[in-house]
Amino acid sequence: MKKMNPVVHFEIPYENGDRIAKFYQNVFGWQIKKLGIFMGNYILATTVEPDHKEDKGGHPKLAGGINGGFYPKSSDKPQQYPSIVIAVENIEESMKNVIKEGGKVLGEPMDVPTVGRYVSIVDTEGNRVSMLQPS
Repeated sequence: MKKMNPVVHFEIPYENGDRIAKFYQNVFGWQIKKLGIFMGNYILATTVEPDHKEDKGGHPKLAGGINGGFYPKSSDKPQQYPSIVIAVENIEESMKNVIKEGGKVLGEPMDVPTVGRYVSIVDTEGNRVSMLQPS
């Protein structure tokens, strides 16, 4: 069997860095770090505590954990869309938080057999992402 290439990072475009940082920090509890103009106004999003041991290179401690970031939208870049699913403990509570922070919930949660409850949302920047409450 060919070695699989795991997902190790995600990126989401933004129009307003402060607004997107506040949204994900308040809805999901992520740690946000703005890297500034010299790093292209990239914003790091830590979703899982990193392992800072020398042999781990700062990868997430949680197996399968993914950290990522946000980048400014640009009219000269095609297909600036995220493609992620965010695990939550309580999908109803998370849906309330999405609305509270200025996002939109797209429909009602659906049950995915043996996986959990799933719903898509639109964040404050118009990005479609999804939430999953695992079974």
